[in-house]
Amino acid sequence: MRNKNYWILLVFILSGIVLGGLIGSFLGNVSGFEWLNYGQNFGLENPIILNLGILIITFGLAIKITIASIIGMILSIIAYRFV
Repeated sequence: MRNKNYWILLVFILSGIVLGGLIGSFLGNVSGFEWLNYGQNFGLENPIILNLGILIITFGLAIKITIASIIGMILSIIAYRFV
């Protein structure tokens, strides 16, 4: 395990979070699986706008952590151990 590339672990974790969130949003409307879409939102309520005259930049960040994304992250870490 010492020779493994940890950038691959980061890619696995991010893909697990995205796929878990996607599955949670699809199954969130199916009866019996509503608990997968339960979670919390973090981030900026209103985006920050920087007006420089000729250039307007908008900064914003929103993260939604759900049970499905946590399960996806755990499964991706387990999958990484077998790579």
